[in-house]
Amino acid sequence: MNKSFSLLFYAKSSKMSADGTAPIYLRVTIDGQRIEVSSKRNAIPSKWNASAQKLTGTGEQIRSVNEYLKTLEHQVYEVHRQMIEKKLPLTAANLKNVLLGKEEKPVGKTLIPIFEQHNNEVKALIGKEFAKGTFDRYETSLKHTKDFLLWKYKVADIGIDGIDHEFIMAYDFYLRTERNCNNNSTVKYLKNFKKIILICIANGWLDKDPFVKYKPKVKQVKRDFLNTEELAAMATKKLASSRTEQVRDIFLFCCYTGLAYADVKKLKRSEIVPGVDGGKWIATSRKKTNTASNIPLLPQAIELMDIYREHPQCVNEGLLLPVLSNQKMNSYLKEIADACGINKELTFHIARHTFATTVTLANGVSIESVSKMLGHTNIKTTQHYAKILDLKVSEDMGALKAKFSTI
Repeated sequence: MNKSFSLLFYAKSSKMSADGTAPIYLRVTIDGQRIEVSSKRNAIPSKWNASAQKLTGTGEQIRSVNEYLKTLEHQVYEVHRQMIEKKLPLTAANLKNVLLGKEEKPVGKTLIPIFEQHNNEVKALIGKEFAKGTFDRYETSLKHTKDFLLWKYKVADIGIDGIDHEFIMAYDFYLRTERNCNNNSTVKYLKNFKKIILICIANGWLDKDPFVKYKPKVKQVKRDFLNTEELAAMATKKLASSRTEQVRDIFLFCCYTGLAYADVKKLKRSEIVPGVDGGKWIATSRKKTNTASNIPLLPQAIELMDIYREHPQCVNEGLLLPVLSNQKMNSYLKEIADACGINKELTFHIARHTFATTVTLANGVSIESVSKMLGHTNIKTTQHYAKILDLKVSEDMGALKAKFSTI
């Protein structure tokens, strides 16, 4: 695939010397990516012909400078030809390295093989250090990266040295526009990409971090949860079938324990152990982060799990609860919400959020304890639930103020 390629000599007046001369620079542009190389020669600005890209006038010194610039131009064209011939990654940065003889920077290191190797290593560690969902997210990030390279540069790969701040900003723009990603998805994809960049920096393949001036922020999104009335309505509602009651019971169990769908699905009866207080505790690890999650069981949770003690699936597989596939569970949850008069799209995320808010924080459990039970690796994640409760207080008081204003 042919790439655009151009050279430009110019006098850099922004770097004028004390003697009134400006350094002459060579700008090389390949497919929109630019690098600059000092020619080590200077020019009096009034004698520099920008259109001809050389000095005007007569004299030995002027002739010598112009001949040198022509030699340098031939050098660049020759390096360009050799890189194509040797099938080296053709980027402006790689051309500069070859031109300047920077052997300590291995020309030929490109982005996609490094990204693919990283993903293969993550895949090999699924179930040990990573969850499958983590691998899937990196694979999606890799696909987006490949698509971006084709969209922006019309290439299937790019040299590591071609990744700069401009590249990062263009990638951000691509995700928001061409992929129609929202702010948080864009930030998360680039966070995954940044890990690959940090690998390159650690190995000495990249000198500067192109993310240094990239400072996006994840926007807090409103997280739904069940309030006390909704939780009670669901717990007491007589449902139409044993299957919907089974799904309802598992959802409620997550409301009373804070477990995510993936964690309750794999939870074994052997993971119910005596706690420090002599009561029953869950002692498991989160599938997503592999962090320990130790949760004292509320009476409601114990009652729910005992219903399924003799369920064939639980007996045969040693599981605590007979959890269906995520797709089936979510389809039943919609039916349950309608039956209970709950105008929210129920998901197992909502069950986890309900535990964090209505069940624990709203009843005086410390944020540190809630964070530990949820298996959060950072308490900032848990603090968002406290903000949600503050917002709820504000909304409730706003409604109260409105009532008083009419009295």
